[in-house]
Amino acid sequence: MLSGSPTQGMFSNSRIGNSESPNSGASSSFTQPIVDMSENDETELLSITWNQDYRCFAAGTNHGFRIYNCKPCKETFRRDMKVGGFKIVEMLFHCNILALVGAVTNSHYPPNKVLIWDDYQSRSMCEFTFRSEVRGVKLRRDRIAVVLEHKIYVYSFTDLKLLHEIETLANPRGLCCLSHHSNTFVLVCPGLNKGQVRVEHFGLNVTKLISAHDSQIACFTLTLDGLLLATASITGTLIRIFNTMDGTQLQEVRRGADRAEINSIAFSPNVQWLAASSDKGTVHVFSLRVRVSGEDSLTQPNVAQGPALFHQNSSTSLDPLISTNTGANPNSTFSFMRVPFAPEHPFNCGFWI
Repeated sequence: MLSGSPTQGMFSNSRIGNSESPNSGASSSFTQPIVDMSENDETELLSITWNQDYRCFAAGTNHGFRIYNCKPCKETFRRDMKVGGFKIVEMLFHCNILALVGAVTNSHYPPNKVLIWDDYQSRSMCEFTFRSEVRGVKLRRDRIAVVLEHKIYVYSFTDLKLLHEIETLANPRGLCCLSHHSNTFVLVCPGLNKGQVRVEHFGLNVTKLISAHDSQIACFTLTLDGLLLATASITGTLIRIFNTMDGTQLQEVRRGADRAEINSIAFSPNVQWLAASSDKGTVHVFSLRVRVSGEDSLTQPNVAQGPALFHQNSSTSLDPLISTNTGANPNSTFSFMRVPFAPEHPFNCGFWI
């Protein structure tokens, strides 16, 4: 278990709501029996989500959920239950805390409810009930972000206090990203206009609106420290990389000429590569000529340095972000590489503590 991860029993078994919840506290506890499903029962995959450092991934199914190691790639844990499955299963690094949202067929937990589940103690830590369907949930060690169609709620993980409410354009995909560096807190979500991305630097109390594309946003991702953002639109031909501090576009790469639905974008840990998968059944890997600077200052932060970095001249602030190697290929390094699902990260995840 990583240091700073939530510890078992830090919450009482509470049920909470908010301004969208007309029946706050009306939900019941997570007490439905766990059952072993017959081998003849067909299992339908509803979702796959990585944990925050990409060493594990969770699969939501019509029967429950499963947790997998990346390398060796194997199932490490599963829960199958009578009440139905979960369309969203969000992990918190390697610890036993999960955010669960039930599928439509889940008779006990409908899609408008978020369950924060402690599997070590096999109990519900808290519940959030909303009037509309939950589209996504994102976790970091100190925050819980719940994504609805037109709004995002951000809660404190320590006392469950509602900290922020963010209005968005219609967001049926539940798009939202959080940074996971201990010294930065960045949230990215759709803005209120088509093709616009909203960047919240909560630590600096700064909001940045980026006009990323002409058409609607389909997908985006952040580096772990939240300094770089990659975006794609529903057209699916171009992916753009931005500096989240001042919104400047640093690089543009082309996936292809044909329209495609980009399902996922990911930075490599060293920010040398960018991968994108689409409904074409392909994965594109791009060489990047941007790099993150100031990592030492993030590791040993200076309180006065953060705002100064944001307010300095943009051309000066961007110089350290551009690599001197301008000959990097902006096109896909492995264009139209058709591959099966195979996690790449050679780490062993001790999920349950």
